[in-house]
Amino acid sequence: MRDLSHPIVSGMQVYPGDPAVHLEPALEIERDGAAVTRLDLGSHTGTHIDAPAHTVAGGRTMDRVSLDELVGEALVLHVTGLGDGAIYGLAELAADVPLPERVPTIVLVDTGWAKHFGTPRALRHPALDADAARELVRRGMRVLGVDTLSPDPTRAEGTTDFPVHAVLLGGDGLIVENLTGLDGLPARVRVGIFPLRLGDDGAPVRAVAFDD
Repeated sequence: MRDLSHPIVSGMQVYPGDPAVHLEPALEIERDGAAVTRLDLGSHTGTHIDAPAHTVAGGRTMDRVSLDELVGEALVLHVTGLGDGAIYGLAELAADVPLPERVPTIVLVDTGWAKHFGTPRALRHPALDADAARELVRRGMRVLGVDTLSPDPTRAEGTTDFPVHAVLLGGDGLIVENLTGLDGLPARVRVGIFPLRLGDDGAPVRAVAFDD
């Protein structure tokens, strides 16, 4: 089993404008007989899932997302050689493995950018072309997972244009962001994406790839 999630730690990188992450002891064994950590973080911290309610007014919230949607076979697309801020489409997605006419409901995109998480370069990640996202949805994708801060370009705080989010979340699909460990995975792998049970716009997840 391979962990596809970044650890959650104080001061970790977040999307511009999101709440900062702060963890501190609330109870201590020596003083209180038990250790408890106080968490102060946003619902889109670290490796996390976007529910439709994240960008769609009245959209589906996390309490209406079933685990059945988040466990199963995934298509892993390795897209290499992308530069800062590059936009990649169907040609780049199919460079490693031809895209089948029907894809699994879960598609994961490995751009190699996970290694930049926590650095300024993470903000200059490649982004998916909205037409390519639309075509993947037509072929059966319902959950898009990326190893970047977003499948859309990350811009300055206050940006309201998220075309890939509009395609996925606007169609009641789901997006998983900030995956890691996708490099070396086969084109087809069984994965599980396990969010905190929050009835809100998103949640941190523990994502794994199974060996079978």
